[in-house]
Amino acid sequence: MLVLNNTNAQPLTFFLTGIPGLRAAQVWISIPFCLLYVIALSGNSMILFVVFREQNLHEPMYYFLSMLSATDLSLSLCTLSTTLGVFWFEAREITLSACIAQMFFLHGFTFMESGVLLAMAFDRFVAICNPLRYTTILTNARITQIGVSMLIRNVAVMLPVVLFVKRLSFCSAVVLSHSYCYHVDLIQLSCTDNRINSILGLFALFSTTGFDCPCILLSYVLIIRSVLSIASSEGRQKAFNTCISHISAVAIFYIPLVSLSLVHRYGHSAPPFVHTIMANVFLLIPPVLNPIIYSVKTKQIRKAIVKALIQKQQ
Repeated sequence: MLVLNNTNAQPLTFFLTGIPGLRAAQVWISIPFCLLYVIALSGNSMILFVVFREQNLHEPMYYFLSMLSATDLSLSLCTLSTTLGVFWFEAREITLSACIAQMFFLHGFTFMESGVLLAMAFDRFVAICNPLRYTTILTNARITQIGVSMLIRNVAVMLPVVLFVKRLSFCSAVVLSHSYCYHVDLIQLSCTDNRINSILGLFALFSTTGFDCPCILLSYVLIIRSVLSIASSEGRQKAFNTCISHISAVAIFYIPLVSLSLVHRYGHSAPPFVHTIMANVFLLIPPVLNPIIYSVKTKQIRKAIVKALIQKQQ
């Protein structure tokens, strides 16, 4: 069996996969995917534009929303070139270095989104449970510190993952099962012992999303307890309404993540194209739906977008 590694003179090349069994229909299937990418890129760009432009949106809640939009935008751009390249031009080849780079940013921005959702949960917790100290707790400096700490955390957990992937040797069968590079997918093609890689991957997952999810749940337990102590029903409803957009964002991030993991683990009887389509769609759900949810449910964002569109037409 031919074994390939990073020390070979010729760069190691992998082959991305489009939609197994539906190769003839890939061009047509790519149309809804292309539409999803357009919605994700334009929607998140618009959120960033209005938050940057409108002075009345220079508040902690909207700073965190702009972080979420920047993360979603980056997450979409990570897979855009390879996914549409495979669907439209059969551009399936990717070098190991490019694959590792895509994997680093793909997982890094996924973990970043989880961290931003935790920061937004903290924002809602302070706004509802300690409103009088909201502006003194969430200062611009502290928001910057939160953003930088999330970046440092992601780089710290992803660097060992990347370095140990570069040490692996691969067999001649180097066909990936997605249209982008995915850590589990990549290490499964290795001919050498990949247990350390699996452990590092699990550590990266549990130290980011595995830590963030329980903290988000805890914050909402405390928020619900605080809201239920409000005397008036109108006050309780108003407090809950400020959390609806964030709860929706948490749901559309974690539910697809868990669902995809369950499908990969237990859905062996499903056709291969089902796994591939679900993997691509689930990756696009948060970047597509987050700007829509915040535009619809957040009055200030909706007004700012309408204002920007009207001024553009004039």
